[in-house]
Amino acid sequence: MTRDDDVQNLLRGLAEWSIAYLEGVGERRVSAGGARAELATLPERGVGDTAAVERLRDLADVRSVASAGPRFFHWVVGGVTPSALAADWLASTVDQIASSTTGSPLGVDLEEQAMRWLAELFDLDADTWSGALTTGATTANFVGLGAARQWWGATHGVDVAESGLAGLPRVPVLSSGFVHASVEKALAMLGLGRGSCERFARDNRGTLDVEALRARLAGLEHGPAIVVATAGEVNSGRFDPIDELADLCAEHGAWLHVDGAFGLFARVSPRTRTLARGVERADSIASDAHKWLNVPYDCGFVLAREKSLLAKTFRLAAPYLPPSTSGGRAVSVPANLVPECSRRARALPVFATLLANGRAGVREMVERHLDLAAHLRSRIAEADDLELVDDGELNVVPFRLAPQGVRRRDLDALNADAGRRVLEDGRVYVGMTRYRSVVCFRPAIANWRTRTADVDLLVDAVRQSGQRALRDGVPGP
Repeated sequence: MTRDDDVQNLLRGLAEWSIAYLEGVGERRVSAGGARAELATLPERGVGDTAAVERLRDLADVRSVASAGPRFFHWVVGGVTPSALAADWLASTVDQIASSTTGSPLGVDLEEQAMRWLAELFDLDADTWSGALTTGATTANFVGLGAARQWWGATHGVDVAESGLAGLPRVPVLSSGFVHASVEKALAMLGLGRGSCERFARDNRGTLDVEALRARLAGLEHGPAIVVATAGEVNSGRFDPIDELADLCAEHGAWLHVDGAFGLFARVSPRTRTLARGVERADSIASDAHKWLNVPYDCGFVLAREKSLLAKTFRLAAPYLPPSTSGGRAVSVPANLVPECSRRARALPVFATLLANGRAGVREMVERHLDLAAHLRSRIAEADDLELVDDGELNVVPFRLAPQGVRRRDLDALNADAGRRVLEDGRVYVGMTRYRSVVCFRPAIANWRTRTADVDLLVDAVRQSGQRALRDGVPGP
């Protein structure tokens, strides 16, 4: 059995390792190294706590991706602020069940406070909007669209959470070409189907075709639609015209859901606030805290105007669970607003980082990243072997290698090979995508540690990888 002194020694040792790791995270190899260990059978006798943790540390040294560091530019991943890291450790220490105030007054109290602060951070009326923390924006989209499904069923006189969708017409879900794959996944899980999403795009960016969408809304025969707006397209950071979509939804009685996984944070800065104008008119909003807020994975959040729709969709009732009232006093049960019943106290790191940094601190971080993205665009414009694939205004900068003398039709092969070499090199981590019909890099700047030198190294690593590829005959004749 583990003894208290063993716990103390384990935590002290892990604290020392963690401090050393974070002190060197800016210089360590970003992509994972080493070969995957072969799967082993479960030991009959354990090795003990100390040896098990030492094994984890050894594996982390070679098999972890340094996504907490300043040179990780993939998936719009933030780092972890000091206060959020400490709060997350505290959350594991006290090991709360943040499903209701019965299970954890601490976890639920702080979640309610954190949700109000998040609403205020984005200039939303905290008394109008309700919501809860989720595992991420995928689940937040699921929750927001679940509320939309419940609302849509009510327009047909059906409580779909109780009776299902059988016998009802297909739910029309309308979007631009910016719509994220997580929305399609949510539609699949909700029984609406991936194929229910109709895209209205007028170019190879996916830009909304407003007139085509307007005509579709006007021609609906079986009740209203669910409209999905994207705040921050994943390849470019572009935005749908949310305010205009809100007008159309108001005119045609449609539900407006905003997927703002990272783009919602445009609202914290005067420089980018207009990009997300109209979010305040939506019916539901999904976003991530583990992206631009820089709290630990996993943490997203959902906001909705009608809390009752969340409760009808995700209500959990059983004799052993806390009732809605206890001794005449209301019991808060956030587990009734989201899919998970077993809920980690994710509010602690969110609360801590917002308290530590305040509105001004979050704004300063976002604006620093905007400056770094602008610097990256300028470096690309200055280079004779690079070209921008799109000129968005946020923190995602799609670009590709385009050296003179290489045929345009061969650029996809060159960039794909260079992307593989960048990861093998290990100094930076940047993802690849196909956007506007070409293969390109799509770095996203969201880590609080990232500085100008890290962005410059990204440019150098991509160019050097491209040069090595050309020397090796890629692409071929």
